[in-house]
Amino acid sequence: MTVAISAEAAGRMFEPAVETMARAELRQLQDVRLKAMVRYAGQRVPHYRAAFAAAGVDPESFGGLADLRRLPFTTKSDLRDNFPYGMFAVPKGELRRLHASSGTTGSPTVVGYTATDIATWSDLMARSMTAAGLEPGQLFHNAHGYGLFTGGLGMHYGAERLGCVVLPISGGSTERQVLLMRDLAADAMCATPSYALNIAEVATRMGIDLAALPIRRGMFGGEPWSEAMRASIEAAFGITACDVYGLSEILGPGVGCECVEARSGPHLWEDHFLIEVIDPKTLEAAAPGEVGELVVTTLTKQALPMIRYRTRDMTRIIEEPCVCGRTHRRIMRVRGRDDDMLIVRGMNVYPSQIEAALIGLPGLAPHYQIVLARDGALDALTVEVEALPDALAEGDAARQKERAVSHHLKSMTGITCKVALKAPGEVPRSVGKAVRVRDLRER
Repeated sequence: MTVAISAEAAGRMFEPAVETMARAELRQLQDVRLKAMVRYAGQRVPHYRAAFAAAGVDPESFGGLADLRRLPFTTKSDLRDNFPYGMFAVPKGELRRLHASSGTTGSPTVVGYTATDIATWSDLMARSMTAAGLEPGQLFHNAHGYGLFTGGLGMHYGAERLGCVVLPISGGSTERQVLLMRDLAADAMCATPSYALNIAEVATRMGIDLAALPIRRGMFGGEPWSEAMRASIEAAFGITACDVYGLSEILGPGVGCECVEARSGPHLWEDHFLIEVIDPKTLEAAAPGEVGELVVTTLTKQALPMIRYRTRDMTRIIEEPCVCGRTHRRIMRVRGRDDDMLIVRGMNVYPSQIEAALIGLPGLAPHYQIVLARDGALDALTVEVEALPDALAEGDAARQKERAVSHHLKSMTGITCKVALKAPGEVPRSVGKAVRVRDLRER
């Protein structure tokens, strides 16, 4: 059964019957699929066979949702320890695509997809795009990087599945991005939030008003971003911006997406993913409504099943019904990763909290970087942030501005830090995920 919604509301969904499935029916579907997934992983993946045995779990008699917490967690280190194909449930010849991480913070990780996985991914991306307000026939400007990063191709296949016209511009060539947006009259776009701001900055230098173009919808993800950054992007492009959630180990983009009606956290597609939030220290379930680490189990993935995967993303589950009519639960927009949290002189802070306090301050551009160093035996944090071209200051005026911003950050985050004003263009730009933190403490 489905929840009763209007024909108009159903028309704004890609799969109305699934997206409005009654919670009891959705839980029953998850129970059936979880039992099947545990059997599948136990039979086909040596890592899970050993992990289940160590946890005393018999895949053939596993009790489903009632026994969920008996299942062992999976972490990124499991993928690295079994590199390249040890976590796969199908032979290499049955795969149709591989994606991989860069390995810049450790050994690379590889994820793979069967033909069925790619079809599922495309459907879920189309579902996400519809939730974000996209429609068939629209020109979709895809500024996510193509290649081993899942963003570009994940968005591409989803937009084609929805019936959009895809411009596979990828990242980089920012001046050309602006010209093609204008000349081809893009209706919608996707990018990382930081690269979207880079595009907007270049457009301003080129004398092109993006807000005057036809583009009205945007999907952004791949890195944590604040409400202040959302407001900056929406003002620069004249669009409605929605957050799309995903991670390569689970699928890629399209694990969930905000709906354009509420824009209050992504709906996660619970017919394909089982979600939990845990305390990352105790590994026990977080209390209802509390922030913790998101844990995801894939329910339909063939090539790379993930059982209770610890995403490290910090969020909370939103249980309240959504105005859009979808019954799949939302999560609070991810504020950061557990392993991204900065601890400076005993204080905890996420880069996204610093971003939220910075963006929108008079005279500052939305381009910043956090630098961690040593001051004797203590940690020292400096925030480098660009001034707007018409707000450049020198000498005492610059120092006064830096002190004022430092005081504001202290009042908003509790962190004591130095602020260094930079000239326009001095903070490094990125065409993908922004590098927000430079840690010099180990050098």
